Amino acid sequence: MKARSPIGVCSQVAILTILTLPTPVGADAQKDYMLQCQGCHMADGRGSTGGVPDFRGYLGLFLRVLGGREYLIRVPGSAQSPLSNDRLAEVLNWMVREFGPVEVSSEFVEFTSQEVALSRKPLADVEPVRKILLDRIESMR
Repeated sequence: MKARSPIGVCSQVAILTILTLPTPVGADAQKDYMLQCQGCHMADGRGSTGGVPDFRGYLGLFLRVLGGREYLIRVPGSAQSPLSNDRLAEVLNWMVREFGPVEVSSEFVEFTSQEVALSRKPLADVEPVRKILLDRIESMR
């Protein structure tokens, strides 16, 4: 006697259809953010007390100052993330669009896997670099 499947043929077709649907753009990056960054930076990017910065209103501005792009790759949470260079680039691109849309112009050049690979060396001391960059951002305004 032939063994029966625990689910019917129609259910199997429905499951296969769902599994082959395209993933919405940014869905994987958002998921990676949730798993790798959200614990400290919160779902809405507001950061947390104790030195975890708020992304809202500033993240996109880092892209406009010398050293800002590299900084976003080199902060310990990025540089030491278990994500591949490609996936980290996707997360950074998602974060810029999600938390800095006002500051991001149509000229935004996305992070690439190669750029991440070249700059992915953790900063030894984040605070002084962040201060320099924030001073540059303020002088630009």
